[in-house]
Amino acid sequence: MKGKVLKSTGKWYIVELNNGETVNCRIRGKIRLEGLSTTNPVSVGDNVILSENSDEEGNHVITEIEKRTNYIVRKSTNLSKQMQILAANIDRAYLVITIKNPVTQLAFIDRFLVSAESFRIPTTILINKIDLYSEDELEYAKALAFMYEQIGYPTRLINAENAASLSFLKDEINGKQVMVSGHSGVGKSTLINNLDPNLFLKTGEISDIHLQGKHTTTFAEMHKLSSGGYIIDTPGIRAFGIIEIEKEHISHYFPEMRELLNECKFHNCKHLNEPKCKVKEAVENGEIYESRYHTYYQLMTEDSSEIYRKNEY
Repeated sequence: MKGKVLKSTGKWYIVELNNGETVNCRIRGKIRLEGLSTTNPVSVGDNVILSENSDEEGNHVITEIEKRTNYIVRKSTNLSKQMQILAANIDRAYLVITIKNPVTQLAFIDRFLVSAESFRIPTTILINKIDLYSEDELEYAKALAFMYEQIGYPTRLINAENAASLSFLKDEINGKQVMVSGHSGVGKSTLINNLDPNLFLKTGEISDIHLQGKHTTTFAEMHKLSSGGYIIDTPGIRAFGIIEIEKEHISHYFPEMRELLNECKFHNCKHLNEPKCKVKEAVENGEIYESRYHTYYQLMTEDSSEIYRKNEY
């Protein structure tokens, strides 16, 4: 039997069969021993093969994971060398950000985009809560949208509490498997609830102490939308470490830099202190945004543990 993983709680999984029926599953022990340095060998979005027969309680066993088209990961903890697969087989990621309550730092956005680029996952940025912004804040939000649009990332200003503001998403998601990500409190669950009136995901409040979101999603979960397609709700991410990317390849995951890599004087240019570097020239000429280059510089000059710690917000 074949199915699609809708929810993972670490030990148990909810799988949708090809006929639309959902069943509870556990994994075969051998899957855990195949050399994966992940805390969750089976991920939401995975296509899996199940045992034909269930146990006395009606639970099936996941015996095999089909080859993934892509996946996206993050570090499981600050000190752990393992990683957590957030989701697999993603057609598009939607990164929800906010200007305040909570603030989404540019470095976090860029790190997410670099990671998504490295796993070949196209990304759209959704700037939420525009109904709460002052005139100056709204202008800043529009400037951010313009910047990322210029780089090549579709960016929309939305109010997740207004279903009409999300109508374009229903068309984009139909027939696809997409992921929604971002800090806790940016409105991911509200967005999903307003995409489908049959869903009642728990929404959180903002902490008065740190002006950050309170976690309402513990495990990633994929929801089937009545309008068509699947949407993956991920736990709120406070930090996003770059994993499995060699430093010499980082510039390849900045689209605006990628176009200039063959124009530098040295073929192994790191775009840091080398002479006649086209990337640095583009920064000085305003063709590459300074905030983007600053993130690149951090990624190139800090070790992975420092990158991860300094990206906690």
